[in-house]
Amino acid sequence: MSKFFIRQIALIGLLISVGFNPAYSQSKKDLQAKKKKLQKEIRYTNELLKQTEKTKKTSLNQLRKLSKKISSREALIRAMEEEIVYLNDSISGQQLKVDSLESDLSKLKEEYAEMIRNAYQNRSSYDRLMFVFSAENFNQAFKRLKYFQQYAQYRQAQAENIQQTQQKIDAQIKMLEAIKKSKEGLLKAKLNERNLLAKEKGEKEAVVSNLKGKESELRKELKQKEAAARKINAAIEKIIAEEIRRAREAAKKAGDSEAGFPMTPEARELAKSFASNKGKLPWPVAEGVITAQFGEHPHPTLKGVKIQNNGVDISTKKGNIGRAIFEGEVSRVIIIPGEGKVVMIRHGDYFSVYHYFKEVFVSAGDKVDTKQNLGVLIDDDGGSSSTMHLELWKVRSKLNPEYWIYKK
Repeated sequence: MSKFFIRQIALIGLLISVGFNPAYSQSKKDLQAKKKKLQKEIRYTNELLKQTEKTKKTSLNQLRKLSKKISSREALIRAMEEEIVYLNDSISGQQLKVDSLESDLSKLKEEYAEMIRNAYQNRSSYDRLMFVFSAENFNQAFKRLKYFQQYAQYRQAQAENIQQTQQKIDAQIKMLEAIKKSKEGLLKAKLNERNLLAKEKGEKEAVVSNLKGKESELRKELKQKEAAARKINAAIEKIIAEEIRRAREAAKKAGDSEAGFPMTPEARELAKSFASNKGKLPWPVAEGVITAQFGEHPHPTLKGVKIQNNGVDISTKKGNIGRAIFEGEVSRVIIIPGEGKVVMIRHGDYFSVYHYFKEVFVSAGDKVDTKQNLGVLIDDDGGSSSTMHLELWKVRSKLNPEYWIYKK
């Protein structure tokens, strides 16, 4: 098998796997979208941290924001590394295209040079005319004349083919240079991100060190938060139990089954619609970053201490508005002394819970729409930012809100 043939097979394979593969293009597009999302998160977290720094107060929320920024920065660097791999593959594919075209151009030029030499050796018009007239009959003479015409046309076509191939090579080289330039820019950006990451980790260590000196204050704050969480949890369970009791009474009067959590046809349809929007629900604030995730996690500074979060905490700008993630009916507005107000909305047998309001715009029994404003959030961190705490329940089961709200 010739080296030329082997190279052509390799080129086709690479073009299929890289150049013409929709999955490759899609992956690159997804990576670029991911980078934009992470860069937006970092910018927003920076804005929140700048406001926190103005208060000159080191807090747990500040540490969480820093940790969020660092994790976003690390994810951004990983996305950049993945894109560099794609660019390397693209450069290899592009270089193979250029090499193949240059090989083709070389062969075309050799063939054209051979035609020119033959034409020069048989350049006499008299010889060509004698060749035509020496034919045995008219048909043969016509074929010989046609041969000269076709040969001239072929020479012209070959010259045009050489020119077009050269143009293709120039275009591919230009594209190759653009990809290399893109890779060079990405490598510089990655280095810059690594430098910023090192700086941010240093800032985080300084905050952790500062907070370690406030251990008694942190333990006191943690106890207050845990007590408030228990009160909210008990209130939610009580409200859900009441909703179930009322639903069963209504079902009994209507002669329907009283088992489980009976729902009207409208409530069942609402629950079905809520469930079908999993992963697409809007955020409970117009802008923000998740700084505390669902479930049990180690305390950021207190050694051996675990924190249980029944929802997610979203850091947002000072005094922002909280909003409903889906249409439904307000079950209750709960007041927790020292912790603000809580709004609980029913969506069939699903419940969404919103915490840390200083002022609410709704009351129990109100019908609300998706993205309807519910109230103004409390200022925290010395008045530099606000936090939205969101919980999701399916009857008595707690759900991770991150799986339900839209991934920005």
